[in-house]
Amino acid sequence: MVQQAIMKLRSVRKFDDRPLPDDVLTAILDAGRRAQSSKNTQPWEFVVLRDRDRLTAISKLGTYAGHLAGAAAGVILVSTADDSYDVGQATAFLMLAAHELGVGSCIAYFNDQEAAKALLDVPDDRHLIYGLSFGYPAADWTPAKMGGRRSLDDVVHWEQW
Repeated sequence: MVQQAIMKLRSVRKFDDRPLPDDVLTAILDAGRRAQSSKNTQPWEFVVLRDRDRLTAISKLGTYAGHLAGAAAGVILVSTADDSYDVGQATAFLMLAAHELGVGSCIAYFNDQEAAKALLDVPDDRHLIYGLSFGYPAADWTPAKMGGRRSLDDVVHWEQW
């Protein structure tokens, strides 16, 4: 089941107007908090956005973050450490849980991290780099064509380079 989700997961950047029910959003967030982390440090915290004005404002702080403006919810990943690997684990868990629940998602990168922190009142000692948009895919959303990934033989080296 996980393998199937990995193979079918596609970024969704266009959402319909339906809100995400609390239990659906909570299930997604709960999956994210359960992600593995180095030495079990769990350096992530999530800022959940549902307010349209706030989603629109944060969407303007990244070159490819515009999809947040139309999302039912945004989850901004804040870290207690400058450790993108552990935050990436949480990101993957959040997105896979959403996919299983029929919710689309997409990663956003914030070029202006300081402005994003200021908008959300994130403390100075925290790191904010990524966010995720969540929502039900719009009726006219078309997933990207399958493919676009290098072959397994192109990325795997057995025993040595």
